[in-house]
Amino acid sequence: MTSAEFSQISHTIPTQAGIYKYFDAGGELLYIGKAKSLRKRVSSYFAKHHDNYKTRKLVDNIHHIEFTIVDNEKDAFLLENALIKQFRPKYNIDLKDDKTYPFIIIKHEPFSASSSPAG
Repeated sequence: MTSAEFSQISHTIPTQAGIYKYFDAGGELLYIGKAKSLRKRVSSYFAKHHDNYKTRKLVDNIHHIEFTIVDNEKDAFLLENALIKQFRPKYNIDLKDDKTYPFIIIKHEPFSASSSPAG
């Protein structure tokens, strides 16, 4: 998909949190990603030239895009993780290994933005 082709569909991409899936012309799932704003994140792939060869190659091979909207960014992370482990897309490196588990630490303690780390 070229930048020009993407600009024709960009207005149809949801602005909510969710996951996006990139497919090649043969229907092979290439990549799964998460976003707080799907439109903003997906647009970033087509808005600039990528120095990273892997990312350039991915963008060159995108034929169509699918989305799943979720309630929040945390749900997007969990869904992305589950789908990557299930489908093992070619361009996803992190989270493919089913021997590792992502985690979120939630602490019930006061937080001060002005405090500095001890060191």
